[in-house]
Amino acid sequence: MGVRMRYLFVGLVVLAGFAFSGPASADELDVPIYEYGGDGLPSCATSVVAGLKADGDGFLAVRSEPGSNYRELGRLRNGDKVFAFDRKGKWFGVAFGGSEPGCNSPQKKRLLPYGGRKGWVHGNCLSDLAGRGMPAGR
Repeated sequence: MGVRMRYLFVGLVVLAGFAFSGPASADELDVPIYEYGGDGLPSCATSVVAGLKADGDGFLAVRSEPGSNYRELGRLRNGDKVFAFDRKGKWFGVAFGGSEPGCNSPQKKRLLPYGGRKGWVHGNCLSDLAGRGMPAGR
């Protein structure tokens, strides 16, 4: 294998590592997501990403905290399913990808125990929010 081919191979391996990086851990969130309970209602609302414009960037950024200026942890596309557990203004703390986290109402407020991907998304592109009424400032 020539030198150019080796560099190309190493570059592809590095890019593949970025593309297939693991799920966002709780440590990556700058503002944690809480699951609320104690009232007997489901602890989350299911929703679908919708309304992303084809002529736009085509994705909904998942952030480390509620706000568009914060670190991007992932990207969602039209049709992706999310589970909203927390809300701060127009931003929702969601779990997504992998297994369904379940929306069982815990006895009290707790950090979201879901081990899969999670983060904060703007609510403008969430549709069919069904389940728990998610009041602002919970």
